[in-house]
Amino acid sequence: MTEHPAAAVGILGVPMDLGAGRRGTDMGPSALRLARLGETLRRLGTRVNDHGNVEVSVAEFGTPEDVGDENARYARRIVAACRLALGQLRERPLGELPLTLGGDHSISMASVAGAFQGPAACSAVIWVDAHADLNTPSTSPSGNIHGMPLAHLLGLGEGRIRDIWGGGAVLEPTALVYIGLRSVDPAERELIRDLGIRAYSMTDIDRMGMAAVAAETTEYLQEHAGWHVSFDADALDPSLAPGVGTPVPGGLTYREAHLLMESLHQAGRVASADLVEVNPVLDERNSTATTLVGLAASLLGKRIL
Repeated sequence: MTEHPAAAVGILGVPMDLGAGRRGTDMGPSALRLARLGETLRRLGTRVNDHGNVEVSVAEFGTPEDVGDENARYARRIVAACRLALGQLRERPLGELPLTLGGDHSISMASVAGAFQGPAACSAVIWVDAHADLNTPSTSPSGNIHGMPLAHLLGLGEGRIRDIWGGGAVLEPTALVYIGLRSVDPAERELIRDLGIRAYSMTDIDRMGMAAVAAETTEYLQEHAGWHVSFDADALDPSLAPGVGTPVPGGLTYREAHLLMESLHQAGRVASADLVEVNPVLDERNSTATTLVGLAASLLGKRIL
């Protein structure tokens, strides 16, 4: 157990909206920085190194050449950007906790692979999200790759996308925990059951309470020394996070989300994280980014007392 803030955090932005159905998440890293992410973490006594943004090529939206396969839209450009991000994450200094800023959730193919293959030395993932992101190009209703990162990290989907990290599976199903699910496609539901993935829906949180969910998650992943936490803004109720492209009513409350982040920090295993799907085009006075900055502070060591 630990109550000390992270000693050093390295921020990397991946300004990508190619994986989403609505434009705007490419401005997410800027919104989070404008919400004083660096300053907030420095107030904890944390050394913050901002490594800037990965270059993401601009697409001509809707043109067949850029879209490519309608079942995996903009795959070529997404793979290229994720490879660049992964390269930087692998080279991150030892002892610096990587905090990757999205961008849509497709960027987690880089942040998770980087956490597992780079100096963060993670071996488990906690995926806080309204959605399972477990579709493949053959099952996705939309063809949007932000709904596919976990399938590919688990070794499913297409080899051209898994080439981001060299192919194969990065993550084992038993090293993954979902928290906050409330919009899951039929194929994803079947995979969660078939693979035996630990998953807590909002119904589970309603019944058990977040304290019990956090405690069970900590117990379930106790043999893994390093955890990557992927936090999608749409895990929150839309009243708290209006700036998301795929809002789903009935999400995490402010205190539920902070309790989860505080509990994960106290477990002493968080070694990497990403914050994704902030869309300033849809937001109100940058409130979604501001809320996520507060949650990042709780995850990295801020305490009430």
